[in-house]
Amino acid sequence: MIGTRGYPSYYGGFETAIRKLAPFLVNAGWDVTIYCRNGSTRLDDPEADARVQTRTTMGLETKSLSTLSYGLTSSVDASIRRPDVALVMNVANGFYLPLLRSRKVPSLVNVDGIEWERAKWSPQAKRVFRTGAKITAKWASSLVFDARAIESYWNENFGVGGHFIPYGGDVPPAMEVPQGLSHRGYVLVVARLVPENSVPEFFRAVPAIAEKYPVVIVGSAGYGGELDSAAAELVANHPTVSWLGHVSNDALLLSLWQHAGVYFHGHSVGGTNPALVQAMAAGAPVLARDTVYNREVLGQDGVFVSPDPQSIAKGVLQMMDDPSAREAAAESNLKRATEHYAWPDICGRYEESLRELIA
Repeated sequence: MIGTRGYPSYYGGFETAIRKLAPFLVNAGWDVTIYCRNGSTRLDDPEADARVQTRTTMGLETKSLSTLSYGLTSSVDASIRRPDVALVMNVANGFYLPLLRSRKVPSLVNVDGIEWERAKWSPQAKRVFRTGAKITAKWASSLVFDARAIESYWNENFGVGGHFIPYGGDVPPAMEVPQGLSHRGYVLVVARLVPENSVPEFFRAVPAIAEKYPVVIVGSAGYGGELDSAAAELVANHPTVSWLGHVSNDALLLSLWQHAGVYFHGHSVGGTNPALVQAMAAGAPVLARDTVYNREVLGQDGVFVSPDPQSIAKGVLQMMDDPSAREAAAESNLKRATEHYAWPDICGRYEESLRELIA
């Protein structure tokens, strides 16, 4: 497995998928090796499966070069070791697929979202992702799309198909309410603090929301920046606002989603978002930015809002003030998550796709 921060890691969606998939494959008889970045894994994690092998390679820890540099060293090492098949995450690693192909290593590539549309990247970085996507379309043995809309985009723009495999979610047991909060009594946002997640718009809506209800912000920019500073300023100016930064404690995240009054999901690009699926599985009432991806995941019973501060504040307060509608949304989300986004099914589809390539 190439292209994540490693195992076990709690950084993002790729890392969550790997934490679920690796033990599943081991239980099915596979020998699994995951390439890691130095310092990005929790080797003493009691939940880590000791049967999963890890290899740490060298790379540059910068915003623009980390994925490319670690992808290169991981791919070179894998080409030398020649596994039966490689699962590659992110089209930025598409540059190295010809190397794997030359060593007769078939590759299954999860293309992720449409990275070259993300506002956080510079024009040069966007060109890198777009070029990586073109190379991926040509050299990957097979592709994984985590949303039907992403699959359609690749079919129309690159003329290729693949496997639709979204992210999964775990339905947690009943958990204690996080300290200092009350069940259904607070508004929650969990996101990397970047513009395409509607974070600036949500932050401008926070003062109106915080007048009536506590607001909990989870996430950071990853490399510091204006939105981290804006979160700190909200905390300083509004006593009902709390900012937890990046949270790697799964139990805390699940309890925050399970007991939230409203979870605002503002992601605008990418496909099936792991945080959204997990929030649904935890039974959170969701108010989502109106995008084709969020509509695909939440379905016809989803509650959506346009990405401006006034609409966000109005939508959040309406849900918080209507307990019956809020609980109906929570029940609908949980039902949809268990029917369409269960991890055992997701992992089984990955294994089937990998076995097809070996065959």
